[in-house]
Amino acid sequence: MHASWLERLILILLSAASVWLFWRRFRTVERVLRTARATPDFSLAPIGPRIRQFLWEVAAQGKVIGGRPLAGLAHAFVFWGFCAFALVTLNHFAEAFGLRLLSPASGFGRAYLDFVAVWAVAIAVAITGLFLRRFVARPVWLGKLSKESGVIAGLILLLMLTYLAALWLPDGAAARANWWLHTLALLAFLPLIPHTKHLHLALSPVTVFLRRQGFSRTPPLVGDEDFGLDTGKDITRIDALQAFTCVECGRCTEHCPAYNTGKILNPKEIVLGVRRYLNEFGTGGEAPLLGRHIDEEAAFQCTTCGGCEFECPVGIQHLPLIVGLRRGAVNTGKWENDYGSKLFLNLERHGNALGFAPVDRQKFIEKNGLPYFDGTQEYCLWLGCMGSYDPQGREIVLALARVLRYAGVTFGVLRKEMCTGDPARRLGNDLAAAQVAEANLETLRAAKVARMVSICPHCVRTIGTDWREYGAAFDIVHHSELLARLATKVDTRLPAARTSAGKVVFHDPCYLGRYRNIYDEPRRVLQRYADVADPPRARERSFCCGAGGGQMFLGEEKGKRVNLARAEELVATGAPVIATACPFCQSMFRDALGEFTQSPPRLLDIAQIAAAALPEPKRC
Repeated sequence: MHASWLERLILILLSAASVWLFWRRFRTVERVLRTARATPDFSLAPIGPRIRQFLWEVAAQGKVIGGRPLAGLAHAFVFWGFCAFALVTLNHFAEAFGLRLLSPASGFGRAYLDFVAVWAVAIAVAITGLFLRRFVARPVWLGKLSKESGVIAGLILLLMLTYLAALWLPDGAAARANWWLHTLALLAFLPLIPHTKHLHLALSPVTVFLRRQGFSRTPPLVGDEDFGLDTGKDITRIDALQAFTCVECGRCTEHCPAYNTGKILNPKEIVLGVRRYLNEFGTGGEAPLLGRHIDEEAAFQCTTCGGCEFECPVGIQHLPLIVGLRRGAVNTGKWENDYGSKLFLNLERHGNALGFAPVDRQKFIEKNGLPYFDGTQEYCLWLGCMGSYDPQGREIVLALARVLRYAGVTFGVLRKEMCTGDPARRLGNDLAAAQVAEANLETLRAAKVARMVSICPHCVRTIGTDWREYGAAFDIVHHSELLARLATKVDTRLPAARTSAGKVVFHDPCYLGRYRNIYDEPRRVLQRYADVADPPRARERSFCCGAGGGQMFLGEEKGKRVNLARAEELVATGAPVIATACPFCQSMFRDALGEFTQSPPRLLDIAQIAAAALPEPKRC
């Protein structure tokens, strides 16, 4: 369109006003990000994984589509379409000043304008579908209705329709009016972005690229004055960036076991609570984070299952945030909980979360003839609290020992072993976690341990990842990984099935699946002995048993018990056997199964199922 000098002046003034209104709000966000404290232990290196996750999650919209295929594809079409529209938008403003970047007369210009027209149709259909989903279907996960979302959707639809109309309208008054309508929609759209959840359009690519490497990686505390996330001055740049990036899609809410069983916790509201705090107090705020904007009880209801973090399509890491808030409350003495205090006291006095005397572990080892690790064996078998003191946990250990002996794998247990500190660390008590970790490290180094195996995914995670803060570097695997290695075509030392165990439904433990990305190995073991079935929520979307995050030790839950909800789902598959690969999961399901059925399915660990296939010992 050829614009007059007056139209050009109006366009310049309106564009300046649009940019100024955008910056007026965005500079507040920029100031918060600039003044927030540096993120401890943050490094861009290695850059390769960051580029790969950027290409997959941002450019390809892999997570957006994978979590909710239909709605995700609609969002992806809008994103890809806007990328295609970038050059068209530049051309739109340039042509008002006589500078045409895309001319319909040129081959490339005509082809590109037609190409974008196809995208305009796709975006119009997609945004209409998303509007109907939010304002008519209204999934509960999306939360309360947002008028701003409706306005943004309307503007996007208007942009697409006016672009398509411009391709068909002949030069004249109608075409000029259509051009200005498209222009005004663009200029209105820009300042709305930083005032709404659509700020993620600008921030999410940065958030995805800069997020902490590693799943649920809790940053270390730095110095004597760092107690976790207590007040605004404790919020890091990564925390603030992620808080402002939240798109409020509710995927984290949809997969949260606490929220789905009637508890206060909503992981989306934790993130938005940090955003509201920063909007009110900024990064220098002295008011506690847990209070008006974030509920303390909600923060301590988290099972740290990782469902929220795994599902988030814009790179938000909820668990470091939640554990950070717990740290701030526990390390400053603000959190008062009798069960939590008892747990911490058990760790201090007895060195284990269950409160048993260490001599009980020694008696169990000697009674069952478990060998002590002397440095000559292939593996140090880490028992953990459950394997040392819980009766069912002990049965799993003994079953694993039988299988390893049959397979010719040598192993030994430590003479002295404390809790890894997992429940204390997840609840925010860094002092208690550090004390048991350092005591264990001294024992392991003295025994010259290099390779370890454990029946507990929580122990594997804590030893293999969290203990690195204290200088640990152990090669530790979960017993499902070791057993799977013994069941390959090359290595067939795992016993073959004597008879089929029938149908077995397998529950994926959170700390084995989402935390360690181990899904196929336990199934590979089970497939030697049974027909393996999955419950409706399995693998990456497995529903938590309710034990993680220290919840197993915090007494009765509010709302429906998480373990009961998951046990009902497993029983509904009709499988006569429920298989687990975590002693915490087994303990939680054992408690739940007895409450709603008089003839519950058998509850077995994969090691117990493998051990049942061993030949009967010869009798003299």
